[in-house]
Amino acid sequence: MNNEKENTAQSGPEDIYQKDQIQDMGSSTVRSERGTIQCLTIVGQIEGHQLLPSDNKTTKYEHVMPQLAAIEEAEDIDGLLILLNTQGGDVEAGLAIAELIAGMSKPTVSLVLGGGHSIGVPLAVAAKMSMIAPSAAMTIHPVRLTGVVIGVPQTYNYFGKIQERIVRFVTENSRITRERFTELMLKTGELAADVGTVIYGEEAVESGLIDRVGGLSDALDYLHGEIAKRRGQG
Repeated sequence: MNNEKENTAQSGPEDIYQKDQIQDMGSSTVRSERGTIQCLTIVGQIEGHQLLPSDNKTTKYEHVMPQLAAIEEAEDIDGLLILLNTQGGDVEAGLAIAELIAGMSKPTVSLVLGGGHSIGVPLAVAAKMSMIAPSAAMTIHPVRLTGVVIGVPQTYNYFGKIQERIVRFVTENSRITRERFTELMLKTGELAADVGTVIYGEEAVESGLIDRVGGLSDALDYLHGEIAKRRGQG
Protein backbone atom coordinates (compact mmCIF):
# COMPACT_ATOMS: atom_id res chain seq x y z
CA MET A 1 0.00 0.00 0.00
CA ASN A 2 2.87 2.33 0.85
CA ASN A 3 4.50 1.55 -2.50
CA GLU A 4 1.28 2.47 -4.29
CA LYS A 5 1.14 5.82 -2.51
CA GLU A 6 4.78 6.45 -3.28
CA ASN A 7 4.30 5.68 -6.99
CA THR A 8 1.30 8.00 -7.14
CA ALA A 9 3.29 10.75 -5.52
CA GLN A 10 6.11 10.33 -8.02
CA SER A 11 3.69 10.50 -10.99
CA GLY A 12 3.23 13.91 -12.49
CA PRO A 13 -0.16 15.51 -13.19
CA GLU A 14 0.09 14.53 -16.86
CA ASP A 15 0.70 10.85 -16.02
CA ILE A 16 -2.31 10.79 -13.73
CA TYR A 17 -4.44 12.52 -16.42
CA GLN A 18 -3.34 9.96 -19.01
CA LYS A 19 -4.36 7.11 -16.73
CA ASP A 20 -7.77 8.69 -16.12
CA GLN A 21 -8.19 9.30 -19.87
CA ILE A 22 -7.59 5.63 -20.67
CA GLN A 23 -9.74 4.27 -17.85
CA ASP A 24 -12.67 6.67 -18.19
CA MET A 25 -12.80 7.51 -21.90
CA GLY A 26 -10.73 4.85 -23.67
CA SER A 27 -8.45 7.52 -25.13
CA SER A 28 -4.88 8.68 -24.70
CA THR A 29 -2.63 11.48 -25.92
CA VAL A 30 0.80 10.54 -27.26
CA ARG A 31 3.41 13.26 -27.70
CA SER A 32 6.69 13.02 -29.62
CA GLU A 33 8.96 15.24 -31.69
CA ARG A 34 6.97 14.26 -34.79
CA GLY A 35 3.68 15.50 -33.37
CA THR A 36 0.93 14.92 -30.84
CA ILE A 37 -1.61 12.21 -31.64
CA GLN A 38 -4.86 11.55 -29.85
CA CYS A 39 -5.83 7.88 -29.76
CA LEU A 40 -9.55 7.13 -29.46
CA THR A 41 -10.98 3.62 -29.08
CA ILE A 42 -14.46 2.67 -30.25
CA VAL A 43 -15.27 -0.78 -28.87
CA GLY A 44 -18.18 -3.03 -27.96
CA GLN A 45 -21.61 -1.64 -28.79
CA ILE A 46 -22.30 1.96 -29.75
CA GLU A 47 -24.71 3.18 -27.09
CA GLY A 48 -27.40 5.61 -28.15
CA HIS A 49 -30.23 7.31 -26.30
CA GLN A 50 -31.04 4.19 -24.27
CA LEU A 51 -28.68 2.72 -21.69
CA LEU A 52 -27.45 -0.79 -22.36
CA PRO A 53 -27.06 -3.34 -19.53
CA SER A 54 -24.09 -2.67 -17.25
CA ASP A 55 -22.37 -5.93 -18.23
CA ASN A 56 -22.13 -4.79 -21.88
CA LYS A 57 -18.94 -3.24 -23.19
CA THR A 58 -20.11 0.04 -24.73
CA THR A 59 -18.93 3.23 -26.39
CA LYS A 60 -21.09 6.13 -25.28
CA TYR A 61 -21.75 8.77 -27.92
CA GLU A 62 -22.06 11.51 -25.29
CA HIS A 63 -18.42 10.80 -24.36
CA VAL A 64 -17.05 10.52 -27.88
CA MET A 65 -18.72 13.53 -29.51
CA PRO A 66 -17.34 16.22 -27.18
CA GLN A 67 -13.92 14.54 -27.35
CA LEU A 68 -13.92 14.87 -31.14
CA ALA A 69 -14.90 18.54 -30.92
CA ALA A 70 -12.13 19.16 -28.39
CA ILE A 71 -9.54 17.34 -30.54
CA GLU A 72 -10.46 19.41 -33.60
CA GLU A 73 -10.14 22.65 -31.65
CA ALA A 74 -7.05 21.78 -29.56
CA GLU A 75 -3.94 23.56 -30.87
CA ASP A 76 -1.60 21.01 -29.28
CA ILE A 77 -3.15 17.94 -31.00
CA ASP A 78 -1.96 17.27 -34.55
CA GLY A 79 -3.83 14.11 -35.55
CA LEU A 80 -6.35 11.46 -34.53
CA LEU A 81 -5.95 7.67 -34.47
CA ILE A 82 -9.22 5.72 -34.16
CA LEU A 83 -8.99 2.09 -33.04
CA LEU A 84 -12.15 0.17 -33.96
CA ASN A 85 -13.37 -3.13 -32.58
CA THR A 86 -17.14 -2.81 -32.49
CA GLN A 87 -20.10 -5.08 -33.08
CA GLY A 88 -22.26 -2.12 -34.08
CA GLY A 89 -25.12 -0.59 -32.14
CA ASP A 90 -27.33 2.47 -32.32
CA VAL A 91 -27.55 3.68 -35.93
CA GLU A 92 -28.12 7.37 -35.27
CA ALA A 93 -25.43 7.57 -32.58
CA GLY A 94 -22.96 5.80 -34.86
CA LEU A 95 -23.76 8.08 -37.80
CA ALA A 96 -23.45 11.16 -35.58
CA ILE A 97 -19.95 10.12 -34.51
CA ALA A 98 -19.03 9.22 -38.10
CA GLU A 99 -20.18 12.61 -39.40
CA LEU A 100 -18.06 14.40 -36.80
CA ILE A 101 -14.98 12.38 -37.78
CA ALA A 102 -15.59 13.00 -41.49
CA GLY A 103 -15.91 16.74 -40.84
CA MET A 104 -12.57 17.12 -39.05
CA SER A 105 -9.81 19.12 -40.73
CA LYS A 106 -6.94 17.41 -38.90
CA PRO A 107 -5.34 14.19 -40.19
CA THR A 108 -7.42 11.17 -39.13
CA VAL A 109 -6.87 7.45 -39.59
CA SER A 110 -9.07 4.53 -38.57
CA LEU A 111 -7.75 1.04 -37.89
CA VAL A 112 -10.21 -1.87 -37.79
CA LEU A 113 -9.00 -4.53 -35.37
CA GLY A 114 -11.03 -7.65 -34.65
CA GLY A 115 -14.25 -6.33 -36.14
CA GLY A 116 -15.94 -3.24 -37.51
CA HIS A 117 -19.45 -4.58 -37.90
CA SER A 118 -22.79 -3.01 -38.79
CA ILE A 119 -22.71 0.73 -37.92
CA GLY A 120 -18.96 0.23 -37.42
CA VAL A 121 -18.66 0.33 -41.23
CA PRO A 122 -19.50 4.07 -41.52
CA LEU A 123 -17.25 4.74 -38.53
CA ALA A 124 -14.35 2.99 -40.26
CA VAL A 125 -14.69 4.88 -43.56
CA ALA A 126 -15.24 8.29 -41.90
CA ALA A 127 -11.51 8.91 -41.38
CA LYS A 128 -9.36 10.42 -44.12
CA MET A 129 -7.42 7.13 -44.26
CA SER A 130 -8.99 3.79 -43.33
CA MET A 131 -6.97 0.67 -42.56
CA ILE A 132 -7.86 -2.87 -41.55
CA ALA A 133 -5.84 -5.65 -39.95
CA PRO A 134 -5.54 -8.77 -42.15
CA SER A 135 -7.57 -10.86 -39.68
CA ALA A 136 -10.26 -8.24 -38.99
CA ALA A 137 -13.84 -8.68 -40.20
CA MET A 138 -16.64 -6.33 -41.24
CA THR A 139 -20.31 -7.29 -41.41
CA ILE A 140 -22.49 -5.42 -43.89
CA HIS A 141 -26.23 -5.93 -43.47
CA PRO A 142 -29.55 -4.06 -43.70
CA VAL A 143 -30.81 -1.91 -40.82
CA ARG A 144 -32.54 -3.74 -37.98
CA LEU A 145 -34.90 -2.33 -35.38
CA THR A 146 -35.69 -3.89 -32.03
CA GLY A 147 -38.82 -3.54 -29.92
CA VAL A 148 -42.36 -2.93 -31.13
CA VAL A 149 -42.64 -2.46 -34.90
CA ILE A 150 -45.88 -1.16 -36.37
CA GLY A 151 -46.72 -2.96 -39.60
CA VAL A 152 -47.67 0.04 -41.73
CA PRO A 153 -46.14 1.49 -44.93
CA GLN A 154 -44.62 4.39 -42.96
CA THR A 155 -42.45 1.93 -41.01
CA TYR A 156 -40.96 0.49 -44.19
CA ASN A 157 -40.42 3.97 -45.60
CA TYR A 158 -38.55 4.87 -42.40
CA PHE A 159 -36.38 1.76 -42.77
CA GLY A 160 -35.60 2.78 -46.33
CA LYS A 161 -34.62 6.32 -45.35
CA ILE A 162 -32.26 5.12 -42.62
CA GLN A 163 -30.73 2.63 -45.04
CA GLU A 164 -30.23 5.35 -47.64
CA ARG A 165 -28.42 7.56 -45.12
CA ILE A 166 -25.96 4.76 -44.40
CA VAL A 167 -25.42 3.84 -48.06
CA ARG A 168 -24.85 7.47 -49.03
CA PHE A 169 -22.39 8.11 -46.21
CA VAL A 170 -20.35 4.96 -46.90
CA THR A 171 -20.16 5.48 -50.66
CA GLU A 172 -19.27 9.17 -50.29
CA ASN A 173 -16.44 8.39 -47.85
CA SER A 174 -14.92 5.34 -49.53
CA ARG A 175 -14.19 3.97 -53.00
CA ILE A 176 -16.94 1.31 -52.97
CA THR A 177 -19.77 1.79 -55.44
CA ARG A 178 -23.41 1.99 -54.42
CA GLU A 179 -24.14 -1.14 -56.46
CA ARG A 180 -21.40 -3.20 -54.82
CA PHE A 181 -22.24 -2.04 -51.30
CA THR A 182 -25.95 -2.78 -51.82
CA GLU A 183 -25.07 -6.20 -53.23
CA LEU A 184 -23.02 -7.04 -50.13
CA MET A 185 -25.76 -5.72 -47.86
CA LEU A 186 -28.56 -7.76 -49.40
CA LYS A 187 -26.68 -10.99 -50.09
CA THR A 188 -28.42 -14.15 -48.92
CA GLY A 189 -26.99 -17.50 -47.93
CA GLU A 190 -23.86 -16.25 -46.17
CA LEU A 191 -25.11 -15.22 -42.72
CA ALA A 192 -27.07 -17.78 -40.72
CA ALA A 193 -30.72 -16.70 -40.48
CA ASP A 194 -29.84 -13.24 -41.75
CA VAL A 195 -29.12 -11.15 -44.84
CA GLY A 196 -25.73 -9.60 -45.50
CA THR A 197 -22.03 -10.33 -45.94
CA VAL A 198 -18.93 -10.70 -43.82
CA ILE A 199 -15.72 -9.52 -45.48
CA TYR A 200 -12.16 -9.71 -44.16
CA GLY A 201 -9.02 -7.58 -44.41
CA GLU A 202 -7.94 -7.91 -48.03
CA GLU A 203 -11.53 -8.34 -49.27
CA ALA A 204 -12.51 -5.04 -47.68
CA VAL A 205 -9.70 -3.30 -49.55
CA GLU A 206 -10.41 -5.01 -52.87
CA SER A 207 -14.07 -3.97 -52.67
CA GLY A 208 -13.06 -0.33 -52.18
CA LEU A 209 -14.60 -0.13 -48.73
CA ILE A 210 -11.29 0.29 -46.86
CA ASP A 211 -8.20 2.07 -48.21
CA ARG A 212 -5.51 -0.43 -47.24
CA VAL A 213 -4.49 -3.38 -45.10
CA GLY A 214 -2.22 -2.31 -42.27
CA GLY A 215 -1.34 -2.34 -38.61
CA LEU A 216 -0.60 0.11 -35.86
CA SER A 217 2.78 1.21 -37.20
CA ASP A 218 1.26 1.82 -40.65
CA ALA A 219 -1.49 3.98 -39.16
CA LEU A 220 1.01 6.01 -37.13
CA ASP A 221 3.33 6.41 -40.13
CA TYR A 222 0.42 7.83 -42.14
CA LEU A 223 -0.46 10.31 -39.41
CA HIS A 224 3.13 11.47 -38.94
CA GLY A 225 3.47 11.91 -42.70
CA GLU A 226 0.32 14.04 -42.87
CA ILE A 227 1.40 16.06 -39.84
CA ALA A 228 4.76 16.75 -41.50
CA LYS A 229 2.99 17.96 -44.66
CA ARG A 230 0.78 20.32 -42.68
CA ARG A 231 3.77 21.73 -40.82
CA GLY A 232 5.60 22.25 -44.09
CA GLN A 233 2.65 24.23 -45.44
CA GLY A 234 2.37 26.34 -42.28
